Amino acid sequence: MPNLPRLRRPREPAVSATSAAEPAAPRIEEIQADGLRWINIEHPGGPERAWLEEHFDFHALDIEDVLSRNQRPKIDEYPDYLFLVLHIPVFNHHAGRLGAGELDLFVGPDYVVTLPNQPLPPVEYLFERCRSDEALRQKIFSRGSGYLMYRLVDDSFDYCFPMLRKVGNKLDALEDEIFEGRSEDVVRDISNAKQEIINFRKVIRPQRPVLRDLEKVKTRYLVSDLDLDIYFDDIIDAHERIWDMLENYKEVIVALEETNESMLSHRVNDSLRVLTAISVIVLPLTLIASIFGMNIGLPGGGDPAIDSLLSFAVVIGIMLLILVGMAAFFRKRRWL
Repeated sequence: MPNLPRLRRPREPAVSATSAAEPAAPRIEEIQADGLRWINIEHPGGPERAWLEEHFDFHALDIEDVLSRNQRPKIDEYPDYLFLVLHIPVFNHHAGRLGAGELDLFVGPDYVVTLPNQPLPPVEYLFERCRSDEALRQKIFSRGSGYLMYRLVDDSFDYCFPMLRKVGNKLDALEDEIFEGRSEDVVRDISNAKQEIINFRKVIRPQRPVLRDLEKVKTRYLVSDLDLDIYFDDIIDAHERIWDMLENYKEVIVALEETNESMLSHRVNDSLRVLTAISVIVLPLTLIASIFGMNIGLPGGGDPAIDSLLSFAVVIGIMLLILVGMAAFFRKRRWL
């Protein structure tokens, strides 16, 4: 047996003792006012986990949920804090489809820790506004960690409405294209819109029980003189409006798909009807041509050349009469 070639492995770069001993610094962003801290940790990893374990007494299972990739929306209540998991619809430009971004929140009496697993526009926007606008920061932070939690949840659901309007505009455009006679071109667009609605529903639907549980514990970290019942009711109302819009879009896309298939079938039926009529019209002509094309003498006498010419003219005349008659009959019955 011949010797197998030996693989050449690239030499690993030498690591200095200083760099090996120093762990990566955790990526922590923090703003505070009126005794309330908002800590934002985007896409947490090992260093961020060590930082959380050092500075907070969170349950180990909650930290595992933060680092896990697939975690369902939920809310867990502990004596010292609340742990909340939300999913936010986010359009993935690389995959070209709608996905779910996870937002984990730890809410305590004097802190809120947000841990998005990817850049989430509503969280980033509110964090930057609070960092740059001192008046807004004082207004939100002075009302306690419960109010900051409400703002994060409310902004996350409000972020869904512009995306839903885009979906509605897509459905309107698809309807126009279908009735403009471009049914074959919109089959793929209908499939993509249907998949987008399905993905949106998969993100929104599991959060219903979370909002019901949030309704029960909403007053835990609210300022005593602040009545936010109507605000948390608004979150539930926003969720219901989102779900109603998705239900409506689901019915619309199914109706558009059925309409498009009907128009495609109608177009195919029109083509088959024309082809069938042509076949039926040509059938007797083919029969006559076949009979008179047999290798036998034609009826009549006299000069064979004159007789053949006369017979040919008679046959052509009969075929034309049958052709005109059948075309007129089909036209009268509206089969053509």
